Amino acid sequence: MSAARSNTHAQAVDAAIELFTRKGYEQTTVEDIADAAQISRATFFRRFRSKEDVVFADHELLLDAVVVLLGETRPAARGVTPEELENVDPYVEVCKAARLVFDHHVGQRETSVARHRLLQDVPALRDRELVTTHRYERAFTSYLRDTLPADTRNSTASVAFAASVVAVHNAILRRWLRDPDQDLRPELEEAFADLRRAARNPAGPTTEPPQSSTSPGRTGGEAGDGPTAGPAADTTVGTVPTRRVVVTVLDGDVDPDEVARAVRDALSA
Repeated sequence: MSAARSNTHAQAVDAAIELFTRKGYEQTTVEDIADAAQISRATFFRRFRSKEDVVFADHELLLDAVVVLLGETRPAARGVTPEELENVDPYVEVCKAARLVFDHHVGQRETSVARHRLLQDVPALRDRELVTTHRYERAFTSYLRDTLPADTRNSTASVAFAASVVAVHNAILRRWLRDPDQDLRPELEEAFADLRRAARNPAGPTTEPPQSSTSPGRTGGEAGDGPTAGPAADTTVGTVPTRRVVVTVLDGDVDPDEVARAVRDALSA
């Protein structure tokens, strides 16, 4: 990933983020960015379509890197034998891809923190961030549908795991962005391991007590608050039952009756 971030690319991205932070997003022009990055206006537009694009330019490279990484263990991957594919755990591979994104942000600390602050101040950029997040989910879902065993690759399970991985990643990344001196990589790994266990045994009871909203990787109010996949789990500790949580993932154009039926089926599982 770092190699793909060429000097020209890095100069333009870093210059743009610095200018947006110092002068303001609306007040900064493409000419300002090109001058600060020491590139021509024509070179800027060959690489980026707009100043909004330059804010998310790293994500374009990251998405390409994620697709390449996942492609190495797809069934149609060249040079991979059937025996090697049998040893591939698709859930682990998706988590590796998400870890790649996390590590990139940590590795570009100053730019990542400045971009995060910028997104809080510019609503239009937050909308673009949501679109980018959905593209990661789609890449993960597509991979899982291609690689999971036939009896577990159904659409709902794949979408649920992909969405959960992205939500957990984003929640922990936001915590790091607010305090980049902390090392949250171990918590990220633990959270991913929890998701994999839930995906492999979606209807089974948990063997651990439920965690509070302030436990690692599950901060209150975050997009990744306690993500789970699959039917509701009956989390009973001793004889005191806890609340049951249902996560249902459906396409955006589904009608209300199908939503209600999906929730009802999950509750009765």
